Parts: sequence; C-alpha cells; structure tokens
Amino acid sequence: MSQIKKGVLLVNLGTPDSTATKDVRKYLREFLSDGRVIDIPAVPRWALVNLIIAPFRSPKSAEEYKKLWEDRGSPLKFYSEDVRDLLQEKLGDEYIVALGMRYQSPSLESALDILIKENVSSIKVIPLFPQYASATTGSVMEKVMELVKKKQIIPSISFVSQFVDHPLFTDTFADLGKKEMALDEYDHILFSYHGLPERQIRKGSVGKQCQLGSCCNKLGPKNQLCYRAQCFETSRKIVAKLNIPEDKYTVCFQSRLGRDPWVKPYTEDMVGELAEKGIKKVLAFSPAFVSDCLETTIEVGETYAEEFIEKGGEKWTLVPSLNTNEKWIDCLADLSKN
Repeated sequence: MSQIKKGVLLVNLGTPDSTATKDVRKYLREFLSDGRVIDIPAVPRWALVNLIIAPFRSPKSAEEYKKLWEDRGSPLKFYSEDVRDLLQEKLGDEYIVALGMRYQSPSLESALDILIKENVSSIKVIPLFPQYASATTGSVMEKVMELVKKKQIIPSISFVSQFVDHPLFTDTFADLGKKEMALDEYDHILFSYHGLPERQIRKGSVGKQCQLGSCCNKLGPKNQLCYRAQCFETSRKIVAKLNIPEDKYTVCFQSRLGRDPWVKPYTEDMVGELAEKGIKKVLAFSPAFVSDCLETTIEVGETYAEEFIEKGGEKWTLVPSLNTNEKWIDCLADLSKN
C-alpha cells in the first residue's frame, strides 16, 4: 500500500519569463491587474494598468531586469526552485513540495494540480512573504481558494499568514548581517521594506488601532497582521540578535508607485538624510524578501547605493537575502510541519 503524503505549496510573487519588453509588459499587466495590489475599482484600474503603467513602465523595467538576469534566468525564480528542491530533500518521502508563482510561471494552478494528482491528505500553503499584506499573502490566499473551489476533491488546506515571529527566519538574517559586520564597521543599519499605500494599511486596521505612527512600536493582538507593524517587529528582532542600539538603525519603505501617500518613512528620502548627517557607511537589510530580486539587488543594492555615494557617503553594503541558506530551509521545514 502506497504511503499517504502531505503537500506543501510554496508561493512566491513571480517574475517575467524573460527580459524582453513584451514579457515584462505581460508580467506587469497580470501583477498590477490584481485588485489587491491596486485596490481601486476595476474599470479605472484596467485603464491605469493597460493604458499608462504597462506601456510606459515596461521598457524601463526590462532594462532593470537585464542588470539582474543570470544564466539561469531570474534569481527570484531559480532560488525559489532551489528552495523547493532543498525543502523536499529536508522533509523526505512523507511530503510532496510544489512551487507556484502568484503571477506568471510556474502557475499556482499547475502547482496545485501536482499536489492534488498525488492525492495528498493535506496542503500547507506557505506564501514566501515574511510579513502579511493583503497585496501579497492575502492575494495568494484568495487565488488558492478560487482555484480549489473548482476541484472535485479538496484536501485539507491551511495557510501560513506570516513568519516574522519564527526565530529561524530572523536568525538567518542576523547571521547574514554578522558576516558583513565582521568585514567592516558600519555607522548605521538601514532596514528597507517594500512599501504599501497608506489606505491599504488603514483598510486592514482593527477598530481605530492604526495611526501609522507609534502604534507600530509593539506587535499585539490588534495589529498582529498589520504590515507596517510586522516590518518594525522584524527589525526589532534582528537588531536584538545583533546588539544594535536603537539610535543606530532606521526602518523605511521603498518602491513607491503613483502619487497617493505610501507608508513612511520613504527609503529614497532616508538615503539623503543619512548622508547629510555625516553617516559614511551603511549596512542595508531588505527583510521583506526571501530571495534576491529586482527590489533587493538593483533597487537597494545599486540605486540607493549610488545615491548615497553621490550625496557624500562612502560605503553602502546590501546584506544578501535568505536565498538557499540552510537555516532558512530549516525554518520552512518547521513551518511545513506545524
């Protein structure tokens, strides 16, 4: 009699199939057409994405992807594939691990089909976003439920909503930071997270808890799934492991899109402020991402570094993402089982 297996579904954001402008445009259209990403009514969202953002942004984005692309393709994709394989090896024959992207390939539907065809008894869905946000984890949850409702047989399904509080997650980032700190002394530590429109934070607020201010200084029952609060909590946990004083680190948010106010402070502003204060050496973390990608390698690692040097700084170092770190695989194995 064959062994009954459990399923694990890893989900990352996705990436264009190539650096060709047409593939980048296709990716942007799918990504930005998601009502949880651009949360405005469908008709103006369609017009904004298809008539303005995708046509005009895709050529520039394609050039940025060319800087990132390797022989194996997009790092976000091949690191995710490597993580899938390493997690499968770690979990053993009792589990089947599949990988799907929220946008583009491999699709979420194809990953779910792999698990359901194996007749798994359960599926643990792990969106590879450390902090919960409606635009990322929430979108994955919605899409998975939309897909499985079409299936005749639906195994037990559970979701990991966030893993900020998992010690192996923050331990791994701290270990990576320690390696860089052993090579040089830094004046300041910067944590840059992907931004969100302020309205999305407020829409998810429990009662009147969210003030986009000091309410994020502590993570508790009412703001446990507030993206901004989780980002500050992630930073607090990492700096505690690195013994960094409170006045030696900053939390900020990158990748603004459009004119609406996004969560603050903005990384692009903080780069100049640090240089103006006489800070010469900055060590930058990007703990909203578990794989190196456009937002880490290019935006934080190159664009902000160039701006910092231009404004008088001397050194800007990006701490690598978790990628295929062994402790990170151990973290995922634990999340898969519990």
